Amino acid sequence: RRRQDTAEEEEIDETPQEKKLRLAKLYLEELRQLGESWPAPAPREGSPGTQPSPHSPCLPQRRSHILLSLQVQPPDPASIRVLRGHQLPVTCLVISPDDRFIFSASKDGSLIKCKWEVESGKRLCVVPGGKKGTEEQHMGHASQVLCMAISSDGKYLATGDRNKLIMIWDAAACKRLHIFTGHRDAVSGLSFRKGTHQLYSASHDRSVKVWNVAENAYMETLFGHQDVIAGLDSLSRDCCVTAGGRDGTVRLWKIPEESQLVFYGHQGSIDCIQLINEEHMVSGADDGSVALWGLTKKKPLALAQRAHGMREAKGLEEPYWISAVAALRNSDLVATGSHSGNVKLWKCGEGFRKLEPLWDIPLVGFVNSLKFSATGDFLVAGVGQEHRLGRWWRLKEAKNSICIIPLKQAATGPSPEAPNSS
Repeated sequence: RRRQDTAEEEEIDETPQEKKLRLAKLYLEELRQLGESWPAPAPREGSPGTQPSPHSPCLPQRRSHILLSLQVQPPDPASIRVLRGHQLPVTCLVISPDDRFIFSASKDGSLIKCKWEVESGKRLCVVPGGKKGTEEQHMGHASQVLCMAISSDGKYLATGDRNKLIMIWDAAACKRLHIFTGHRDAVSGLSFRKGTHQLYSASHDRSVKVWNVAENAYMETLFGHQDVIAGLDSLSRDCCVTAGGRDGTVRLWKIPEESQLVFYGHQGSIDCIQLINEEHMVSGADDGSVALWGLTKKKPLALAQRAHGMREAKGLEEPYWISAVAALRNSDLVATGSHSGNVKLWKCGEGFRKLEPLWDIPLVGFVNSLKFSATGDFLVAGVGQEHRLGRWWRLKEAKNSICIIPLKQAATGPSPEAPNSS
């Protein structure tokens, strides 16, 4: 009993840093006893000799890297549900963290359909827009909406448009709360840092901005890209990744250090990007390539050329552009979209050094946005007659719609909820 009291007194006297170190050591000892051989957590950059807590995203999350490609069965095209309502091409969408709702937006600046119920397919909320310059008087956007993001607690929805504006919404009530101004060109990428209300935004003005949505506050601006930024994503760490269009780079932005890492691999305009987990990401470009990256390597770990095949244009053959990528977080399952007539599912090979095609899902039109549900039960595609960033072609046979693609899973194997457990 006396020994226990002494231990408790020592714990009270220890500094926060010593407590973190002690907890990390306890955590690693538990893993060793379980027979796991994981490496010790690496020190955070800029803090020599310190170690993150056991709950830090810097620790390996091997348990959560589920091989979901082994569980998912080929989707049945007849089971795809199509939600109609957008008059113009769907440009972006997100799924609520509980997988119950889909939020979507389109090129139709005068009318933005906001909220759909996944189970019934019903449209629950329609937000009207207005003419340019009247955003303060009207509830919605007055120009094309290019991107959106939802916070991990489902409280806030953020939308960005061609008119340089970011709007913050109460997701449950579809009520606008704030308008953020500051970008000097179209807002093309948005992402909430997981577990927080910190918002990252990217723009055609080549900058990345950081906002605190809960405090309705601007925080900082980061520069580096040499062309318009076409996409952005983030997870738990205080950093984000961006696709730099025709400057040919993918960048990792370390927010506290105000520094960036530059990655090269695509030959064309890099138009879409998503993190798979805290150490890997996937990107797509208009040269038809899909790349898998490790955040510590400047070159792709795997590169699939002409991922959606070739198309004939004016007597010449060119690759189908990759217009959307999605990853089921912390798994080996990736999806890509183009205007090739199908969505493709891919398996990330061992060590993320291979990109192996699994199945094609027939879907006519420009696939401008792709999102997996948190559980991996379904994939949602935002489809349009035009590409979300321009009007280079128009596919008349396509329907401006949202497509819900069920992903059948085998009865055995780890729970599909595991990918989000980290």
